[in-house]
Amino acid sequence: MGTRSRPLEIVDRTPAIGSEIRTDLETLLSGREAETIRATLERRGVVFFRGLDISDEQQVAIANTLGSIVQNEGEGGIYKISLDTTVNQRAEYLKGSMFWHFDGSLQPYPNLATLLRAMKLSDSGGQTEFCNTYAAYEDLPDADKEAIAELRVVHSAERSQYYVRPEMSYDEITFWQKSPTKSCPMVWTHQSGRKSLLLGATADYVIGLPVEESRALLARLRDWATQPHYVYRHEWQPGDLLIWDNTGTMHRALPYAADSGRLMHRTVLAGEEPLN
Repeated sequence: MGTRSRPLEIVDRTPAIGSEIRTDLETLLSGREAETIRATLERRGVVFFRGLDISDEQQVAIANTLGSIVQNEGEGGIYKISLDTTVNQRAEYLKGSMFWHFDGSLQPYPNLATLLRAMKLSDSGGQTEFCNTYAAYEDLPDADKEAIAELRVVHSAERSQYYVRPEMSYDEITFWQKSPTKSCPMVWTHQSGRKSLLLGATADYVIGLPVEESRALLARLRDWATQPHYVYRHEWQPGDLLIWDNTGTMHRALPYAADSGRLMHRTVLAGEEPLN
């Protein structure tokens, strides 16, 4: 007989973003509260569950109650996040995750959400920060909202790599330039009617603006969206399961040693609304 389920207890960690959801594993696996969890995720940007001793199979099962899993991610829906090249062959690329970004900026349908579970933590660093890009947009002065309403930004994988390797070789640059670019609105109007800012490390330039003005605007809006009152920093504990709404947040990992053994298990939910 399974553990008797109890109602969700939602504890907000900051005024604008981040909530702990207290419940039991059986409730999560049943999917009975999936609608409430998704609504909380959309409202709060980030939710996490602590102390539930969740397995890989259960993590995937929980993800399946919330949406459709991206099928080409890892084995059995679990992708291993590590800077150890023996664990993840794309460890060098993962260093880009230490700068503000959202996932899937180059995809027609950016990822809906990501589930991340702490398997092994570094002795120092390795926290994950999130900012609420819904709240950041909503608080912009009206003059700024009007000025950026119709602007479009070209996103590229190449641009994000300059954060990791500012002095890339010619071969490295030409390699990253083979990846397609994508023109995205600076303000994403969602199917719900709400609006969020689309920024981050892949944001290369604003179409139609001089390069200096473009870079200054992107930096100013990023700084605005990542002010402390829009940010939640997650201090990981072993076994934590955290979910973030990729369509209404940006995130970054804080630096940690590549040989620290830090290991996270990730499951990604496929996007449900297009980014045109």
